[in-house]
Amino acid sequence: MSPAELIAIARKAQERAYAPYSGFKVGAALLSSTGNVFTGVNVENSSYGLTVCAERVAVFKAVTAGEKDFSCIAITASGNGYVYPCGACLQVLQEFSPDLKLIISDEKNNYKEYNLNQLLPRAFMLQS
Repeated sequence: MSPAELIAIARKAQERAYAPYSGFKVGAALLSSTGNVFTGVNVENSSYGLTVCAERVAVFKAVTAGEKDFSCIAITASGNGYVYPCGACLQVLQEFSPDLKLIISDEKNNYKEYNLNQLLPRAFMLQS
């Protein structure tokens, strides 16, 4: 799947974000290694600490469906410029796919590509 196609899916999902407090809507489209796409949106809460980011929603939906290996995620947002995942989202993505490709889009659907280890170079991992 091309970056533009994945961005379009994330952008469509972004429309369903629940962001009544910040007005900042985020969409994510997570591509599994089997070719399935799982979307996520940010879901805010009046108790701000209970808010969940779009990237984690997409991961949780995928895991619930039995997928645990991902190749790429596209992230879109309603703000200006490029919006990067927070540290919690990066750590959750690392749990499943340390070699994940991230496509970060701006409001005009221009994008930058990164490998997860570029954005989270010293990820926490339990030694087994």
